[in-house]
Parts: sequence; structure tokens; C-alpha cells
Amino acid sequence: MGKLDRSRNVVATLVLAGLIAIGAPAQTYAADWPQFRGPERDGISQETGLLSRWPDGGPAVLWRQPLGPGFSGISVVGEKIYTLFAKEDAEFAICMDAATGKEIWRAEIGKTFRNSFGDGPRSTPTVDRGVVFALSGGGQLHALKAEDGESIWSKDLVKEFGAKVPRWGVSTSPLVEGDLLLVDAGGKDGNSIVALNRKSGEKVWSFGDDKAGYSSALVITVNKVRQLIYLTGTRLVSLSPTDGSLLFEIPWTTSYDVNAATPVFVPPDALFVSTGYDVGAALYRIEAAEGKAKATELWKGRQMKNKFSSSIHLEGSIYGFDEKMLTCIDAETGELKWRKRGFGHGSLFYAEGMLIVLSDKGELALVEVDDESYLERGRGQIFDGRSWTVPTLAGGKLFLRDETEIVALDVAR
Repeated sequence: MGKLDRSRNVVATLVLAGLIAIGAPAQTYAADWPQFRGPERDGISQETGLLSRWPDGGPAVLWRQPLGPGFSGISVVGEKIYTLFAKEDAEFAICMDAATGKEIWRAEIGKTFRNSFGDGPRSTPTVDRGVVFALSGGGQLHALKAEDGESIWSKDLVKEFGAKVPRWGVSTSPLVEGDLLLVDAGGKDGNSIVALNRKSGEKVWSFGDDKAGYSSALVITVNKVRQLIYLTGTRLVSLSPTDGSLLFEIPWTTSYDVNAATPVFVPPDALFVSTGYDVGAALYRIEAAEGKAKATELWKGRQMKNKFSSSIHLEGSIYGFDEKMLTCIDAETGELKWRKRGFGHGSLFYAEGMLIVLSDKGELALVEVDDESYLERGRGQIFDGRSWTVPTLAGGKLFLRDETEIVALDVAR
């Protein structure tokens, strides 16, 4: 496969170098986090000017606010944050002030999804061009005005597309591609994956009869061929965004249909896939040309089993959770590099040379990226309860939630 792409880090470094050269303050570079797993859906932030070590006990708390149950991630655009939660019998989308945590608006999006593993919504809202796309745990999809939460349109995936709500709730996060809004509906009669007009909600195209997976899609480009990558309940598929035609498919089954972690693009032409329940991971090379694509397996093994937390690709290595162990493997070969116990079924993302890791019991760690060993640079206990939601970074603030509250931490230098 050759040298793996380092373009994101290189571009960020060059941008900073240019800013410094003309006297601009490097510590002010910040970016929005408008959707699941960040700007590119890869768990990577280009934000800079962050603490490289944390004080004892972790970063300073800026604010805490009560929040109802749910596992939705936190999206950030400008000075506003957006997430989903449940209160009593209803689920809500909520907009809050990023600086203070003060509620700006809330909008009801459906009945509370209830489950023995936790109640409330699972999907992360997607914010695009002034619109918040929110999906409830029971499959109600809403387009809301980001400014005030006013409804633009809504769809019931069960009623309109014959969708079946997965055992542990609708967990996929809506994806915007141009003027399309895409969702893994898991519907009947060719409505597994549905592309809607983002402005009107009208169906543009649909594909397949697969069961819905729990993962969220991503968009990749290989040799100028744009592709939608979905891990449904039964297979990995690549679709053309233009009309939903199938480019390639790979069967992928996991116990209880828990295909949950989002696949990871390994530039320039590879795709990493992983699930739990002793299934493991694989890397595929994608060959694409003239609007067509195919995938060839490069390796497959059980050294990285992402139960529900997605992995990250950095400079030729994959960092993620092999069940309950934070793990680093070689992306090109699958070779194990190191493991670290103690985080349970945690989550992670990357920013400015560091991994930010949250344990399933609310303990937060700052870990220097190193493909040879685990190097911790700070730790703090943030929550006492179950914490299954990956943190979000924007504007020098780290946003986290558990099933009872949301918190903002100061991580700027």
C-alpha cells in the first residue's frame, strides 16, 4: 500500500507556520465540530493552541449543566452547541451557549426510547448551513432552524420507509453530502439507505433492503471517485452519491447486528473496518476509476475489535478500543504495537499531537500520540456515571456528557 497519507497534519502545520511567519497568534486557530466525529467524521480535530499537559485532576471546569439521559454526541458551530437528550416521555434537540451552558432553545423530536442499557436518543445531530438535522431513538428525523429550533420538515422513518427500530435504538447520525441528507433507515422495499433533499425532506433515491446498522456513514474520494461508505446491519457498502448505485459490497455480520463503529478511511485508498463480539477488523484497498470501484482485502484479524467506539487513523497507525483495551496497531499490516487497560469501553479523538480518551466510568486522559508506547500527559475524573459519548472539541473547550449532565472544560493554552 506504500506510505500512508499524512496530509491533514502536514496542512495544519504549514498553515500554522504561515501564520507565525506573518506574526499572527498561533493559539487562536479553532474549528467547528458540526457533526458526529468532527468536521471530516474521522475523529480528528485541526484545532491548535491546546494544553500539552493537564494539571492534577484534569482541565479546569468552565461550567456544568444538568442534562437528561441519552448518548448523543455534541456538535458545535460558532458559539453554540447542539445535542439530544430525553426528559420523562419525550426526546429533545437542545441548543446551548458554548461559553456558559445556558439553554437557548429546545425542540421535541419524539417519544423517549427506552432500553435496559440506557434511555434516550443515540444519534448525534448534524449542523449544516443553518439547519440542525436530528434523529430520535425511535426514528423520527427532523430538520430544525439552528437559530431558534423552529421545524422546517420532519420524517418518520418507520411510517414512511418501513424502517425497523434496532434493538438498542436508532444510532446512526445523519450525513450531509451536497444537497442530500442521507440516513441508514433500515427500511423495506429498497429503503435501507435513503437520500433526501436536505431543504425539503423529499426522497431523491434509496438503496437496499439491509437491516439498519448502528454506525454512521462517511464520504470518501479515491482517484476522483466520490463514495458513500455505509456499514449496515449486514454488510459494508460503497454507493454513488449521485444515484445510490452500488459500487462495491463486502459481507460483514456481527452478533445481534451490532455493526456499530464507523469505518475509517486510510488515505489514499484504503478502508479500515472493525466490530466487536470477537469479529475483529480488516483493511481493504479500494481501486476506483471512471465512476466505478472495487475493494480487495489486505489483512484481517482479531487484534482490534471496536464494540461501539470508532477508531482513528494517524500517520500509519490505528488507535482505538479492542473491546476494553486502548490499542495501537499498524494500519498497513495489522501488527499490534501496544495496549493499555483501564478505560473499559471508552472513546477517543485526536487533536494537536494528543489523544483525548474518556473511560466508560467518566475518567478523562490526555495521551501523547506514540506508536511505540502509551504516554499519558494528564488525567481527571469528570463524571461518576456511565460515559459512552465521545468528547467534542471546539474553541479551546472540551465538551463531555454522561447520562445526567453536560460539562465544558478549558483546554486552551
